[in-house]
Amino acid sequence: MKRNLLAEWIGYLMIVGSVVGLDQFVKFLAYRDLRPIGSVDLIPGVFRFSYCENTGAAFSMLSGQIWVFILLTLVLCSLIVFLIAKGLVRSAWARVFLMCVVGGGIGNLIDRIFRGFVVDLFDFYLIDFAVFNVADIFVCCGCVLFILLFLLTKGDILDS
Repeated sequence: MKRNLLAEWIGYLMIVGSVVGLDQFVKFLAYRDLRPIGSVDLIPGVFRFSYCENTGAAFSMLSGQIWVFILLTLVLCSLIVFLIAKGLVRSAWARVFLMCVVGGGIGNLIDRIFRGFVVDLFDFYLIDFAVFNVADIFVCCGCVLFILLFLLTKGDILDS
């Protein structure tokens, strides 16, 4: 059965656009409403919204190296799109998970280019975890789900 490539790519654009849109909307609200007050406890001692400006990666690693992250994001997102366009990712679910990664990457890329930092706001301070955002959720979940699918299918989701 032949895939309808136009419909498939429209679907990918919708996934990426939805992830980017949700991420940017939440960051806009955080910037507008949370930045002036800093943080708001939702579950005291466990979870709060905390406005953070992150110039690095998770746990502020490589802080201030904005061009490294811009370049890395562009290369990885381009590689994912290339692999899918070449038909090297056979599983529809794998392609969806990878598009979630692309959407999250673009969400944080927009922040880095236009703000010079990434807005983070979800703070699980009970376990001293990194403050993160919607884009980070999609990148991490997309990667984990892709890896799980890869392992469960013994790598059969990729063409060699």
